[in-house]
Amino acid sequence: MLPTTSVNSLDQGNGSLKSREAARHTAGAKRYKYLRRLLHFRHMDFEFALWQMLYLFTSPQKVYRNFHYRKQTKDQWARDDPAFLVLLSIWLCGSSIGFSFVLGLQFVEMVKLLLWVVFIDCVGVGLLLATLMWFISNKYLIKHPSRDYDVEWGYAFDVHLNAFYPLLVILHFIQLFFVHYIIMSESFIGYFVGNTFWLIAIGYYIYVTFLGYSALPFLKNTVILLYPFALLALIYVVSLAMGWNFTKMLCNFYTYRVG
Repeated sequence: MLPTTSVNSLDQGNGSLKSREAARHTAGAKRYKYLRRLLHFRHMDFEFALWQMLYLFTSPQKVYRNFHYRKQTKDQWARDDPAFLVLLSIWLCGSSIGFSFVLGLQFVEMVKLLLWVVFIDCVGVGLLLATLMWFISNKYLIKHPSRDYDVEWGYAFDVHLNAFYPLLVILHFIQLFFVHYIIMSESFIGYFVGNTFWLIAIGYYIYVTFLGYSALPFLKNTVILLYPFALLALIYVVSLAMGWNFTKMLCNFYTYRVG
């Protein structure tokens, strides 16, 4: 007789052996499909990605509600369409070019800044933060630690990208219109306006990150992800008292590292 496998033993709910083996088997295939779609722009849903970018500012809860729908329909929390990443890269390039003009950088320096912002500030830092949050959430925030539930690394990286986008627009686009005439001045209003932009941008990052992990029904105590707000507020008050200008420090750092 041919060897058989008990259907009941493989299909015992969400944590069944079959589902776990299927997840392991398809993880690489899903990753390969995602990377392959980067080469096929016609297959990307840029309209939906633009919708997500808009609602990350106005109602980020709706964006994470869509992640729930993806889990129900495609059995994964992470994005399977790289359109959002492509549009974010375009935003990075455009805003970095704008920052280069504000700083008066030459063409070669502008290219260096562009490469640094894309591959270090966004991708490099993003990989580190996503990995850190993936480890922390799986290690300490799972309600009932088991193999049945885990935070996908791809989802952790998506949460970073979601949180990074508003920060990018605030600091690398909106702020540019105030740099020369207000922020770079030596007056109190200069570093007040600049540091307030930083407060709003980083606050957005913390809040959108919190929403991303609180949207996962198998995580607990996600409110601790809001605790950095207290430290952020303290640094903001101290910076105003000490006269620190974070935007001026960033501009000096950009100029130094591409010089």
